[in-house]
Amino acid sequence: MGGVWERVTVGLSGAVVERRGDVYRKRSTDPRHDLVGEGERLNWLRQQGFPAAEVLECRPGLLVTAALPGRSAADDWPATARPSIVDGLADLTRELHALPVAACPFDRRLAVTVPEALVPEVDPAGLAAEVDPGGLAAEGTRASRARLTAELLATRPATEDPVVCHGDLCVPNVLFDPDTYRPTGVIDVGRLGVADRWCDLAIATRSLTAADLNPQYGPWAAARFLARYGIAADAARIAFYRLLDEFA
Repeated sequence: MGGVWERVTVGLSGAVVERRGDVYRKRSTDPRHDLVGEGERLNWLRQQGFPAAEVLECRPGLLVTAALPGRSAADDWPATARPSIVDGLADLTRELHALPVAACPFDRRLAVTVPEALVPEVDPAGLAAEVDPGGLAAEGTRASRARLTAELLATRPATEDPVVCHGDLCVPNVLFDPDTYRPTGVIDVGRLGVADRWCDLAIATRSLTAADLNPQYGPWAAARFLARYGIAADAARIAFYRLLDEFA
């Protein structure tokens, strides 16, 4: 296969992502990037009939996939198309959450993800800056991490409503057909697994209201997304799962 690999700069996965024609290559030496696990998740989704990229090669530190058709939901879609994109995102999320939990071999419930969040490799300075911009001016990084950890543990929900979650359901990770405005699949599924549905809903609504990253959407989009999905906002779970995501 000829051609030059071109760096893909869209996205926040932390891995090196490159494209050559209709093939994507993701590389990372960071042990937190389980590319073999991501390949297994892609294969599992496809076995369930859910739209996801075909795995061409997978080994520690390397994942090569066929490109999915479509454009990212994070693109600057025409204003008239944006409600349809939001609706499609909600529909695809509901479809994902309807996959059989018992058949999913990947566990991302709080018994797994909270201990992961507390591993000290997480950069406390970066974490505090993300969750509480400017907070480090008033306290040291260790104190900031301790405060955020205490908040995470104190607000941990007592129960979970487990479904199959994407785990990082921000708008760049969902692709759409540019003609029909219907979703064509998901990418960056390294955190896919059984988790509370608000793990996805909290991240999706945050992404839709991130004015710096996705100014084409806004509060109207988050409200429309939840209404289309068929659920009322749960402020406590939204806050908890957004905080948990900052530790990832």
